Amino acid sequence: MGRVREIHRVRRRVRIGAPDASLTRFSGAIVVTELVDRLAMIKLLDAAIGPIKLRDRGFSGGQLLVGIAAAQLAGEDFLVGLDRQRGDEAGQVLAAVPGLASTTAAGLARKFTDAQWHAVETGLADVAAAALAALAVVGPARAAALCETVTIDLDTTDVEVYGRKKRGVAFNHQGQRVGRPHVATWAETATVLAADLMAGTDDPRPHAAELLNRALAGLPAPARGGRIRLRADAGYFAGELARAALFAEVEFAIGARRIAPLWRILDGVAETDWTDAIDMTNAQVAVAEYCPDWWPAATRLLIRRVRLDVSTEPGAGQVSADPRARRRRTLHPDQRALPIDELAAADAVYGYSFVVTNLDVATGERAAAVEHWYRHRTSIENTFRDAKHGAALRHLPSGYPQVNTAWMWGALLAASIAGWLHQLTATRSGARLSGHGIRGGQAMIATLRHRLIRVPARLVRHGGALTLRLPPGHDLLDEVLARIRALPATP
Repeated sequence: MGRVREIHRVRRRVRIGAPDASLTRFSGAIVVTELVDRLAMIKLLDAAIGPIKLRDRGFSGGQLLVGIAAAQLAGEDFLVGLDRQRGDEAGQVLAAVPGLASTTAAGLARKFTDAQWHAVETGLADVAAAALAALAVVGPARAAALCETVTIDLDTTDVEVYGRKKRGVAFNHQGQRVGRPHVATWAETATVLAADLMAGTDDPRPHAAELLNRALAGLPAPARGGRIRLRADAGYFAGELARAALFAEVEFAIGARRIAPLWRILDGVAETDWTDAIDMTNAQVAVAEYCPDWWPAATRLLIRRVRLDVSTEPGAGQVSADPRARRRRTLHPDQRALPIDELAAADAVYGYSFVVTNLDVATGERAAAVEHWYRHRTSIENTFRDAKHGAALRHLPSGYPQVNTAWMWGALLAASIAGWLHQLTATRSGARLSGHGIRGGQAMIATLRHRLIRVPARLVRHGGALTLRLPPGHDLLDEVLARIRALPATP
């Protein structure tokens, strides 16, 4: 009892002292800075973008994008976050781009031309080549595996904005005013190869072939020599993209819309044609002959069906009683309009998905393997989630499209930095890389920020050297920093 009273007396004597400028909340920013320097990220981006202003002073295009990405990795959600970062005296010593203000960033973004925005992809391609070369030194087996088989994912995501005067956005079919990033990613590395910022009413299909070609150009030369495959959902169901993939010698798997000809083909599939899917309960796959007009001649139709549990109890079962429900649209047309009572009485209720592909699906086992690979197309949605909730792509901050494009590229660059950080510094655990999170695999940006970047520390200057004094138990920063400094420097 006496000990408790003593603690209370000590707490009552606690005072608030003067602010200490040697303290920073973001000691892990040194990890981002060291990785940016090792990969010569700013230098390579500047070489591709070129000068964005007449005076050879101030910040360059590469510094602008890296500065925005670094701020978003630190958890800043708005442009004004650059000013908060700028006010951290000790943190600015560790920052990749110190001194960047929000007004300066907005002004510089408006100086970019359309050609320079596309040149950002060239700079990122050079960064990817530098990262792959560094990985070939510290992990040659991993680098060889990345180059052996490459998967390019195409997809869009809607970013809701507010304000009637914002330009470059439009209302989507849900009634939301949105901008629409159109992105191509390198799935195995969780990095971005090419991107455009469209309005909410823009259809990605007319631009998909061009985006694919730019993504292929963004792959490092060793990766372009391997097997390249393309995945896209039913929003890209168009022959132009398939032909572009064929001409580029890229194998493709593209989701197909559930149109009447496909249901007629499904009716001709025998029960013996189905093969159990891989790692998916109550699911089977089958292959049928189907080649739409102007599609490559080797195109086949891959069908997946999943048996659904139907229950009349409210909230139970896998099929909603609402005829507008999304899963209802996967049912066969003969069952789709049935009330829930009649569905529950049916012998079997399946949800169907269709994929058109020129991959080898000659046997049931190969078809199941292709469907299993295609199912992981959702990895690009994981990248979007990381760019939105880990970085700050969940909104567009300005009424100027150029500033919003810079913000988009900052978020995508932040996701790419996290992807290369994982590839270059994670440790192998069995057949996969063990990331820096609490689970195996790649850590999300929010986890990296909590465990690695947003770590408070004191920056001590002594004898011409800088030392970070971290709280007890924060050993990950020291480990990751040592691995980055062991990487070869990019010339």
